[in-house]
Amino acid sequence: MAPPMGDPHSLHPAQALMARETAWRRGTVPPDLDGIPVSGWGWAITRDAFLLRTDSGYAYLYRRGEGVTIERADDADPQEEPLWFNGSVYAAIASLNGLMPIHASAIAHAGQVHAFTGPSGAGKSTLAAGLGAHGLPLFADDTLLLDLSDPDRILCLPGHKRLKLTEEALDLTGSAREEEVGAQTGKHYAAPPAGHVREVLPLARLSVLSAGDQCRCEPLGAGERIALLGDDHYTADLFALARGLDRPARFALFAGLAARIPMERFTRPRDPARFMEGVAAMSRRIAQDILP
Repeated sequence: MAPPMGDPHSLHPAQALMARETAWRRGTVPPDLDGIPVSGWGWAITRDAFLLRTDSGYAYLYRRGEGVTIERADDADPQEEPLWFNGSVYAAIASLNGLMPIHASAIAHAGQVHAFTGPSGAGKSTLAAGLGAHGLPLFADDTLLLDLSDPDRILCLPGHKRLKLTEEALDLTGSAREEEVGAQTGKHYAAPPAGHVREVLPLARLSVLSAGDQCRCEPLGAGERIALLGDDHYTADLFALARGLDRPARFALFAGLAARIPMERFTRPRDPARFMEGVAAMSRRIAQDILP
């Protein structure tokens, strides 16, 4: 069995839990999950297990307390394996263990986390990497895990994914180019300019990214906040299914979180020539935001 993702003896309890549960082994994955057939491309989730099968030769089976079994076809692309494992599989493991994944990238400042969300292509990773030029280290790329167990604050687990950027984003942010993510992604792994933060920290703010002519921050109404947290990204669906939430319970969860998490819309130009203008505006906004 491969070692877990981190040393469980020196981690926050939530990190140690994920380190234990993400231990993996090679093996054969059955065609169904407790009687639920999964063939071709698809997945199934129960209250304690998750099965993902891709159409590119991969299958992943997770059971709580047992780790992950990975099956790989002989002709499967090895570069795909960590993408599935660190994406859907990791989000499912977190959800089944009570940690909530959200579609966001984040940086750390003054002992707290500032996260950026939006649809794919909104510039979450690029903004987070660009803030490295202002000395702000990367906290998470693309997926952010929330620990909701503390009633007084929401804690964030540092990201498990390596930073991935397009050619344009590498040039804009000054991030050091590393190996190619995969032939079909158009991205490279990258080293963030200000490094990483690896400790659990409280969430200060969640900003949804938008495009416009001028840089500005605007508060979100209650309905917008709930809709943002309960969007159709697969992470929201995985968490609701893993926790057995029906529609009213799901709404209650997201309404409660919307009341707890400071949120706003951050609008900035998407013209590459004005990229650093948006980065500087967000850097100033972050400097204003210190938790008590």
